[in-house]
Amino acid sequence: MKALHDDCERFEIFPPGHIYSSKAGGMRRWYNPPWYSEAIPSTPYDPLALRQAFECAVIKRLMSDVPFGVLLSGGLDSSLVASVASRYLEGTKAAREWGPKLHSFSIGLQGSPDLIAAKEVAESLGTIHHEFHFSVQDGVDAIEDVIYHIETFDVTTVRASVPMFLMSRKIKSLGVKMVLSGEGADEIFGGYLYFHKAPNKEEFHRETCRKIKALHLYDCLRANKATAAWGLEVRVPFLDKNFINAAMEIDPEWKMHILYRQKEQFSDGVGYNWIDQLKGYAAEHVTDTMITNAKFVYPDNTPTTKEAYFYRMIFERYFPQNVAHLTVPEGPSVACSTAKAVEWDAEWSNNPDPSGRAALGVHLSDYQNLLNVQTGVARGPSMEDGRIQIAAVRN
Repeated sequence: MKALHDDCERFEIFPPGHIYSSKAGGMRRWYNPPWYSEAIPSTPYDPLALRQAFECAVIKRLMSDVPFGVLLSGGLDSSLVASVASRYLEGTKAAREWGPKLHSFSIGLQGSPDLIAAKEVAESLGTIHHEFHFSVQDGVDAIEDVIYHIETFDVTTVRASVPMFLMSRKIKSLGVKMVLSGEGADEIFGGYLYFHKAPNKEEFHRETCRKIKALHLYDCLRANKATAAWGLEVRVPFLDKNFINAAMEIDPEWKMHILYRQKEQFSDGVGYNWIDQLKGYAAEHVTDTMITNAKFVYPDNTPTTKEAYFYRMIFERYFPQNVAHLTVPEGPSVACSTAKAVEWDAEWSNNPDPSGRAALGVHLSDYQNLLNVQTGVARGPSMEDGRIQIAAVRN
């Protein structure tokens, strides 16, 4: 967009999976997989077939003539990518040129959940692990550059893009030019914490379809632009077309019983203090009066929090055209949900924050639990279905 806004009066997102025909005078979707209709699949879960599809997706992306590594948060998604990549790296052309051991990278505030988990996984897999740290001030100082590069003011995207932007700079400085990453798994398998509230398997599946269709506006946008800002390429095995087809034809009843380490969104996993401090910093620059008048200043996609208002101000400085803000998605979200999924729980409409800790009654450190601790009220997380478990990742 930054290459267009000075010369074009009107521009819009080119939708993924489409082609533009000058003869037909418009867009036409060519990518039409079976899951796109959101019809509920009934194929039983076949672990061997799914594993084979995933391994093929990772191996396919090991083809490289430049040094590469893997982004490792310690969560199940990135750990699986790292496990398969490290297992199949030996004997490849890349291994002969750059060494047989996989390099892994993680970032966070000191003592963050991601850093602790990533270190454990890296030791188990035997990767050459690089642990990067950043301070809240480092992140705050990078916000303007990040919004310029990612071209959005979406709150959760900005929150997660800052640490990824900082990590990409450090990775590139080591001479690494490509990384594998775990984007897409949470959308395909319903890994976000709010999926625990899905009322039935039909709505669970439809939400995964909605999330995949919107990836280009959120996680893929972040992964692509935050890394490309430093000339770093990111490859995402979970979004291999064959793997998506294999995973999305599984009866969603099976996905509703997956066991995993508590999901930490990237913006939470780098350290809970990151988001809390961001909110505080924004509050110092956005007054109550500014929020009250927000609907007059920004009538479209009106920011409802001081943090959102702060990001919007920066975005408008770089992209002042009226059409620019129309490229950014809008609507309420809880723990990265779509607006439709907010309807699953009445409490969520009162706490529309994209952080995973907004999934009240699910996240172990949710905002309500934190409030109860601060006020001396004891309340444990509600885990009726018992699906929050620790998953071992074995080579």
